[in-house]
Amino acid sequence: MTSFQVKKVAVLGAGVMGAQIAAHLVNVKVPVILFDLAAKEGPKNGIVTRAVDNLKKLKPSPLGVAADADLIRAANYEEHMDLLRECDLVIEAIAERMDWKLDLYQKIAPFVAPHAIVASNTSGLSITKLSEALPEAIRPRFCGIHFFNPPRYMTLVELIATPTTEPAILDHLEVFVTSGLGKGVVRAKDTPNFIANRIGIAGMLSTMKEVENYGLTYDVVDDLTGKRLGRASSGTFRTADVVGLDTMAHVIRTLQDNLSEETDPFYGSFSTPPVLAKLLELGHLGQKTKAGFYKKVGRDILRFELESEEYVPGGAKADEVYGRMLKKPAAERLKLLRNSEGPQGRFLWAILRNSFHYAAVHLATIAETAREVDQAMRWGFGMKQGPFELWQEAGWLDVAKMVQEDIDAGKALCQAPLPQWVFEGPVAEAGGVHTAQGSWNPSKGVFEPRRQLPVYERQHFPELLLGETGPTFETAGTTISEDANLRTWTLDGEVLIASLKTKMHTLSPEACEGLMAAIELAEAEYQGLVIWSGDEPFSAGADLQALLPAFMAVGVAAVEDAEGFMQQMMLRLRYANVPVISAMRGLALGGGCELAVHSARRVAHMETYVGLVEVGVGLIPGAGGLTYIARRAAENARTSTGKDLLPFLTDGFTAAAMAKVGTSAIESRAIGYLLDSDIIVPHKDEVLFVALNEAKAMYRAGYRPPHKRLFPVAGRDGKATIMGQLINMRDGGFISRHDFHIASLIAHVVTGGDVDPGTLVSEEYLMTLERQAFCSLIEHPKTQERILGMLSTGKPLRN
Repeated sequence: MTSFQVKKVAVLGAGVMGAQIAAHLVNVKVPVILFDLAAKEGPKNGIVTRAVDNLKKLKPSPLGVAADADLIRAANYEEHMDLLRECDLVIEAIAERMDWKLDLYQKIAPFVAPHAIVASNTSGLSITKLSEALPEAIRPRFCGIHFFNPPRYMTLVELIATPTTEPAILDHLEVFVTSGLGKGVVRAKDTPNFIANRIGIAGMLSTMKEVENYGLTYDVVDDLTGKRLGRASSGTFRTADVVGLDTMAHVIRTLQDNLSEETDPFYGSFSTPPVLAKLLELGHLGQKTKAGFYKKVGRDILRFELESEEYVPGGAKADEVYGRMLKKPAAERLKLLRNSEGPQGRFLWAILRNSFHYAAVHLATIAETAREVDQAMRWGFGMKQGPFELWQEAGWLDVAKMVQEDIDAGKALCQAPLPQWVFEGPVAEAGGVHTAQGSWNPSKGVFEPRRQLPVYERQHFPELLLGETGPTFETAGTTISEDANLRTWTLDGEVLIASLKTKMHTLSPEACEGLMAAIELAEAEYQGLVIWSGDEPFSAGADLQALLPAFMAVGVAAVEDAEGFMQQMMLRLRYANVPVISAMRGLALGGGCELAVHSARRVAHMETYVGLVEVGVGLIPGAGGLTYIARRAAENARTSTGKDLLPFLTDGFTAAAMAKVGTSAIESRAIGYLLDSDIIVPHKDEVLFVALNEAKAMYRAGYRPPHKRLFPVAGRDGKATIMGQLINMRDGGFISRHDFHIASLIAHVVTGGDVDPGTLVSEEYLMTLERQAFCSLIEHPKTQERILGMLSTGKPLRN
């Protein structure tokens, strides 16, 4: 893709962002050196080592596996500046003080490698001013790189050039950040707070102002501005608590300090809201101080009340009439909100109108095209649609007229009119800013296509904005067969792709039949089979809802037949004569996990969560999951000089009995659901590309399926040891009696049942034990309660 390779990175600054950027580099296997000041007391690397130790405690974890924190190399500016010469990329992430950053640049300049890129992770300071502290030789290799917090989980990274940045440098960095770190890159102009924070913080300030205007409470507003509005589920004020009210105040100050009435007509709405000022004064900074707009006391969530400066009971919800309005088509939805008589509806229209107004007025100054704005708000603020997308979907000119009418009537945040391009010319004629030709560039007056870099050829189906055209996984390629459960198709005529279409990509009996047919077709006509379903999850497991009618009508025999067929399909996968690749994104639970572990190889996005979770519905893994655990224990034990299988079985048993889910592909590998030979891909949209190439490579290398062979089990002695531990847990009140019963059945299967230790068994034998245990549980009243509870509430019932 590019001759520039990032083999090692230096991160300067071991604060919250610097340490977490270093953690994410470790996640994607990039060696990293984390620098900070030399400690005044104790070991000179003390500041960094404390920051690294803290990474292991954070939730959600910035690391795929907490132990990988030890891979971050600690350094300080006093002793280790020469280490910078080894680094291809230097990311500065110290505190947002221009004078401190400029001083640090002067110190590091003599040690930066002649080819290295230097980038500042500032959230809003001028990149051009920062560059002026660097020698002329480094300036062409300097730019801004703005990660969003937390860096592991947030998709957005903004890249910002200076007038002296070489265009190739930004291209090189975009390739690394996209494919190497798995991020979505947006290029921003060098303006205060760049794109996402400029639009997003202005939106939060607008929301707080309209809350005052309409007298709404924070909990009601969060209910209105969360998932109902197509935004992050945390809404507005809960999001502020998570980000940190001090951080939010800093970003607001950046707007206040670097803009004015002359440069931003909305400047009058940038004053710090009284409630935010009061919370800061009280030291209530949000989640980090356990109090902000909200405070948790026991199980109760309280909300702050400015008038009394006290926390009062929260949890109020929006009027359902507005929930129904928000489900209407976009055009109808906006008109209903604008014309509504209640304060909640008028509030919603006001914040949407303000977002359209602000984005349109500032588009030309902060971004090249409208695409960058909408992508930034999707990736940085968790919106399903950016402001321009929603505006376009609702009817471009109709919405523009409503917004302008409010501006003229003095209802908007300022009197600045919408730009002329909104009403006249190509955008008005096209009905929006996103078209098949590209997205609107107001500076050039054209629709500009996406930037073409080789890295994007790895994304067969990139995330499209409303109005853009491009291939979609539902219709791309050549369809071989398709029904309501499964589409079998190919992109290149060489590798077959099987895509589940069921809800949550569950494994219905019909889907299993389709997969069985796909394996046979792949063996006959293709180089391999890739199981990939386009979006998340990979698979939430067996379709219990589809099994219930058969169970009610025929009894447990119907379930046993369905389980038996699913087990046959899993073995067919494992012993297929062409490589079968599970290309995984999102959840791979229960049967989805079993599908993956029986494949020849797994290609997983880093944020793939894998686990056998059947105990949550009162069942055991019944499609070969426990058989896999027993077989892998035997395979691992084969490399040991000892004869005791139990140490190799314990982790797998515990994971299944406790329904442990790997909260990253890295952790899923540590649990044993992914192997060292499997591939972890940082970018979700590259998973299919890698899986297809892996299938071809394995085929062309002369792939042969594994031999079927017998393997030893732990037998009754191993089961007795596990049972002793389970009895202690039951009698100590750590697990319920039904949990004990389920775990006992899991122990029975993974140890091979009532046989001598070391007895050689087949996969089919263990699958028979699985099937018998599964069917005995599905007839159990306690299990039936759990199944019905999960189907009705979506949450596990503990009984």
